[in-house]
Amino acid sequence: MAEKIVKSDAEWRAQLSDLAYKVTRKHATERAFTHDDFPKGPATFHCVCCGAPLFDGDTKFDSGTGWPSFYRPIAAEAVGETEDRSWFMKRTEVHCAACDAHLGHVFPDGPKPTGLRYCINGVALTQRPKAG
Repeated sequence: MAEKIVKSDAEWRAQLSDLAYKVTRKHATERAFTHDDFPKGPATFHCVCCGAPLFDGDTKFDSGTGWPSFYRPIAAEAVGETEDRSWFMKRTEVHCAACDAHLGHVFPDGPKPTGLRYCINGVALTQRPKAG
C-alpha cells in the first residue's frame, strides 16, 4: 500500500473550495440534489483532495437520493470504512484510503451485483473522462 497523503489543515484549506473542505476534511454533507451534475459518458471518479481513483462510471446509478451513487469502488483498497454514530444513527462512513477524505456513506440497499449503495458527496469527487 502506498504511503498516506498527509497535509496540514492550512494546506487542505488552500487547495479546496470551502464546501469541499467542509465535506472532505470536517465530515460535513452537501445538500441533496446540489452536485450530481457530472457529464454523461464513460468516466472515472477521483478524490478531489488527492486525485486517487475511487469509482468507475460504469458502476454509477441513479439512486433517487440526490447524491451520486455507485454500487462498488474501483478497487476494494481504494476506499476505507469506519463506523459513524453521528445523528443518533449507526452508519458506515466511506473515506479515501489514500488521504482519509470523507466521501459519504455506504448502505446495504443498492442494486445487483453488490447490493450496496455508496452514497457519495459530489463535491468530494472529480470526474475524468475515459480515453475512448
